[in-house]
Amino acid sequence: MASFPLLKQCHVQILDFLTASKTPLLLQLPFLETFLLLLQLFFSVAASNQQSFTYNGFHNSNLNLEGASYIQPNGILTITNDSTRLIGHAYHPFPLQFKKNSLSSNNSRHSFSTTFVFTISPKYPDLGGHGLAFFLSPYKSLPNPSRYQYLGLPNFTLTTDGLPTRLLAVEFDIVQNDDVFDINDNHVGIDINSLISNVSAPAFYYGSGESEKSLMNLKNINGVQAWVEYSHGEKRINVTIAPFGVVKPRKPLLSLPVDISLIVDDLGYVGFSAATGLISANHEVYGWSFQLDGRANDLAHSELPRLKRTPNIVRSSGFVIGITITSFTLVFVVFMGAMHIWKRERNSETIEDWERECGARRFTYTELSAATNGFRERDMIGIGGFGRVYRGVLPSSGLDVAIKRLSGDSMQGEREFIAEVTSVGRLRHRNLIQLHGWCKRKGELLLVYDYVSNGSLDNLLFDNKDTVLPWETRYQILIGAAKGLLYLHEECEQRVVHRDVKASNILIDSDLNPKLGDFGLARTYVHGVNSSTTRIVGTLGYLAPELTRTGKATTSTDVFGFGAVMLEVACGRRPIEPEKCNRELVLVDWIRELHCRGTLLEAADPKLDVFEPEGMELVLKIGLLCSHPLPGYRPSMRRVVQFLLGEATLPELPPDVHLEHPSLVAEFSDGFVSSDPSSSQVTSSKSTSSFSSVDKESLESGIFIQMEGLRLNP
Repeated sequence: MASFPLLKQCHVQILDFLTASKTPLLLQLPFLETFLLLLQLFFSVAASNQQSFTYNGFHNSNLNLEGASYIQPNGILTITNDSTRLIGHAYHPFPLQFKKNSLSSNNSRHSFSTTFVFTISPKYPDLGGHGLAFFLSPYKSLPNPSRYQYLGLPNFTLTTDGLPTRLLAVEFDIVQNDDVFDINDNHVGIDINSLISNVSAPAFYYGSGESEKSLMNLKNINGVQAWVEYSHGEKRINVTIAPFGVVKPRKPLLSLPVDISLIVDDLGYVGFSAATGLISANHEVYGWSFQLDGRANDLAHSELPRLKRTPNIVRSSGFVIGITITSFTLVFVVFMGAMHIWKRERNSETIEDWERECGARRFTYTELSAATNGFRERDMIGIGGFGRVYRGVLPSSGLDVAIKRLSGDSMQGEREFIAEVTSVGRLRHRNLIQLHGWCKRKGELLLVYDYVSNGSLDNLLFDNKDTVLPWETRYQILIGAAKGLLYLHEECEQRVVHRDVKASNILIDSDLNPKLGDFGLARTYVHGVNSSTTRIVGTLGYLAPELTRTGKATTSTDVFGFGAVMLEVACGRRPIEPEKCNRELVLVDWIRELHCRGTLLEAADPKLDVFEPEGMELVLKIGLLCSHPLPGYRPSMRRVVQFLLGEATLPELPPDVHLEHPSLVAEFSDGFVSSDPSSSQVTSSKSTSSFSSVDKESLESGIFIQMEGLRLNP
């Protein structure tokens, strides 16, 4: 008997009716059997009529729509528009019977094939967005959808009836989410009962030859066509993609063994899911075809809304192959000989002691050269005093990476290179840039990091004229950066002093999470031990004034740099701007003057249409406190994090928070003085400072060495 919910409900109601009837039970039995047989036949015919469907556009499709999904007048199915914090689902209106014989208890299921055309269009292409998923589920409505992330799919806890959530999803994702171990921000994955993909790969398709790969962008405005095919005989699912208008490739992108009898018992629902968070995108489907036990009907490209058929380009390969073989034969021997000599020279590097102690992997030069297509100019994404930065894809894993290639005359020489590898190689925190490895070849130095698609905080604040970071995003970026610095100062095995905290060293990933980077000047110390380094390094505008006297970097000098970043984020201007008038030349001096006058909010970034006054004032006050000229009166990063999260209340600051006499400001510093023993002689409200005065002239006359930081191209 078919297990339709409606059929079961009819059975129960009929039995209740007959039980309440006064007719003898023996007379009721023939009627009952006949009625149930007819009812079963009716639903079997209904199910058999729902084994395939084709939508060339979604006019009169009668889909089940949930959340933000809707059908446009031109027939396009929109799962979500480009507003933030949305979830949308769209289902085929009728369940499909996947079990071949509903009267038997075996696990025989129908195979299926489906194809569809879709586009993903981020509102801000430079910032990216979230992706789209095709799913198969035994539920008419997806249970426990995740809030505004993870493609709108369930969070895979228990359903309302206490059973585990079951789902098969094929995701087409344009954001790299570290929480679910995404490989990059342009990938396809198959998810079985989990938000973590069982198998995934960067988006590409095979050409006429099965070994010829062509990378493709899932944000292709001309459309992407996908084919999802399941064979129950082989118990395997294949996923294939190609740009719209290209003939289906013979070789799939993904292939995974799976038994869908573990996902659907009898009836199943198919559809699409998408969501948006702080970053958003339009998710649209133009056509959809589905078939049980057979090949899905081809979509009529000319009938799809707004999309036009892309003509296939037929290339004759005979001439190209002939020229290629001839040319290859002439240079083959010379090339192979050169490669042999090159590999021998490359492998002749000796292993030094520091290399054995670092926690990062050593890459070969060949791997990094292949990842960047020979370090070609078009893959260069940044340049600075240290050299150049290239974007690449590691051939072994498909991971998007940024490769810093230090030049021979770089200001970041081998000493800073070793510092960066040893200090960052063992660090693991969601708000620190991840160092994957390094390479050292004949004096050439290379570092391999996560690729961060949105560049630096400095770029987003000042170089991106078309997009203004909203206040809520800025505040969350400050919290994340503060947590990363707190981890360096107090929570990792050895205390790390970054020594170059600034906006251009805070990188922003595709989900607008901050990651502290560029550790070329960093130093590690045992907790509780004073640093003895007296080399003056850093960037003008972020350097603490005591560095010009002692030359000794501490966690307190890092706090000063972070204070400058906080003021920079709140005001939308750099710490020092020579084109400003004398009163506004130095940002911290101007904000201190506004604080004295009680007009602190005048410093807020004029480009912000909306902001929370209380939050803006809190950030400006913490920034002033972190920028105090006396290091002992700066808070630790732990206190800064507590203030930003609302876990501690910032005391009311005096009108001139930067008074030079400690006795006048001591009552405001008690309880959150920096915990770094080397930061200053001032350790409590009753301590005395080792500096009797700090003035602007001494700051401007000090010795500064400006390190040119990483600047990513827009």
